[in-house]
Amino acid sequence: MEVYSTEKGCVYQSDSQNAFWIEFGGKMTAYKTNCFLKLKGTVDNINLAQRITCLHSADCEIIKMGKCNDFYVLTLCELVAFKELINGAKVMLELNSIIKERLYFTPAYIG
Repeated sequence: MEVYSTEKGCVYQSDSQNAFWIEFGGKMTAYKTNCFLKLKGTVDNINLAQRITCLHSADCEIIKMGKCNDFYVLTLCELVAFKELINGAKVMLELNSIIKERLYFTPAYIG
C-alpha cells in the first residue's frame, strides 16, 4: 500500500512483510519498522540550513543506520527530496493512526 509519494520517490507499507519499502534514487529498499524509524530519526537530525550555509560542508551526505543493511549517498538536492519523502510518510502514518482511532473508538456512555 502506498503511504506517501513525491516526484522523487515513494514509500510503501507491506503488512504481509511487516516492512516499509522506500523507492528513491532508482532503487527500492525494504526496512523493518524499527529501521524505518531509525532512518527517520537520522534524517531529522540533518540540519539542512547549516548544510546550505556552510561553505566547508561536504557535497554529499551518507545516511547509514547501525544494523540496517542499506545506505544512501545523497547530494544536497537529493537530501532535501529525501527528507520531504520520509517526513511526509511519517505524517501520513500518524494521520492514518488518528483516523483509525477516531473511527473505532467507542466512547463510554455516561448516563
